[in-house]
Amino acid sequence: MPVRSLNSSVLKWPNRVQVDEAVRRWIRAEAASHPELCQLAYFGSYARGDWGVGSDLDLVAIVKESTEPFHRRSLNWNLNGLPVPADLLVYTLAEWDRLMAGKSHLAGTLRREAIWVFP
Repeated sequence: MPVRSLNSSVLKWPNRVQVDEAVRRWIRAEAASHPELCQLAYFGSYARGDWGVGSDLDLVAIVKESTEPFHRRSLNWNLNGLPVPADLLVYTLAEWDRLMAGKSHLAGTLRREAIWVFP
């Protein structure tokens, strides 16, 4: 999370390199708790390089399968180890294939921006 710079009231927000390194450390640790994980990437402002103070981290995970409904899957992940607030989308392989076969805005964004950090 953001930290105060010395005794000032100025917050120093983590930059892209710091966030990338933190995501890579986090997923190495988190993957042990998620043997179903196939791939993980981040996208959005940190991937594009236009992040700023207050930017969150957008993550996408692809898992072999899941019995959980889509909207509940991210609840099984501990995002607290990341240096900025994060949103995680968790797709099964079959859902991912359908998404990537389509022409949705999200699919296009993921094709252009995703920075794969796992495996």
